Amino acid sequence: MDIDPKELLSQAETARTERQARSARLNAAAAVTIALLATFMGICKVKDDNIVQAMQQAQADKLDHWNFYQARNIRQEIAEATAIQLELSRPAATAATAPAHDAAIAKYRKLAEDQARKKAELKLQAEQDQVTYDKLNYRDDQFDLADALNAIAIALLAVTALTGLWLLYWISLVPTVTGLLMGTAGLIGWDIHPTALVRLLS
Repeated sequence: MDIDPKELLSQAETARTERQARSARLNAAAAVTIALLATFMGICKVKDDNIVQAMQQAQADKLDHWNFYQARNIRQEIAEATAIQLELSRPAATAATAPAHDAAIAKYRKLAEDQARKKAELKLQAEQDQVTYDKLNYRDDQFDLADALNAIAIALLAVTALTGLWLLYWISLVPTVTGLLMGTAGLIGWDIHPTALVRLLS
């Protein structure tokens, strides 16, 4: 059986053209996916930066409120101690000084009650600051996971473009889709949070 060299060359050329076409399609798919991921990561980065700033503000507010709480606590204790001292010295007061004692006792008792009320308000504010911080941290974790997963996906896509293996491309879609899900959850506020994984990475 005669083999036509021209036919062999034609078959080889056809096979090479098909390989190039498959490689071009794979590279195009990888490039488009990387571009979309990079754009999505940029959007998430802006939102995450704003959340981190809000977390820092919540933390600062909490510290301020606890500091004011301590100051109110000290004022309350001083007022109570002063009132007690005045009450103990009240029996020794003369008829002329008794009204002044009573007025001073009432003044410091009122001051102590006022400080106790304001202290309780500050405690509630500090506790609310912690709640706000925890909520923001929850969303920050979502963006951190999205960032890590998208970085893994981009690395896999780069290797895909170098090797020309479609299998790697399909594997890269796992962190891609998961990263997009976590980023979207952070942007929209979905209650998706792999707590065990976050705890492992913390």
